Amino acid sequence: MKMVPKMLSPLVKDWAPKAFIISFKLETDPSIVIGRARKALEVYRHQVVVANILESRRSFVVIVTKDSETKLLLSEAEVEKGVEIEEKIVDNLQSRHTAFICGKN
Repeated sequence: MKMVPKMLSPLVKDWAPKAFIISFKLETDPSIVIGRARKALEVYRHQVVVANILESRRSFVVIVTKDSETKLLLSEAEVEKGVEIEEKIVDNLQSRHTAFICGKN
């Protein structure tokens, strides 16, 4: 296996500095995931990290921004209906993207 170069830094800095950029942080330890998400925001200077834990990745995520943490959780009823967490993630990020675009104009 070969190491893959980190692409987030050149993406944010050089290729698309005005874009709304999202990254993902998956961890196995709940005690470090938010700290690592915040560190990524600080280092790469992008807008959002979708942070989650391997064990609960299909039902719970935290949307982390410079100023906020928004928890998205599937209820038991939603799980029974077959709702997937990605639906909530996309809805949340879509509204954040719209606000980002409106704020830039």
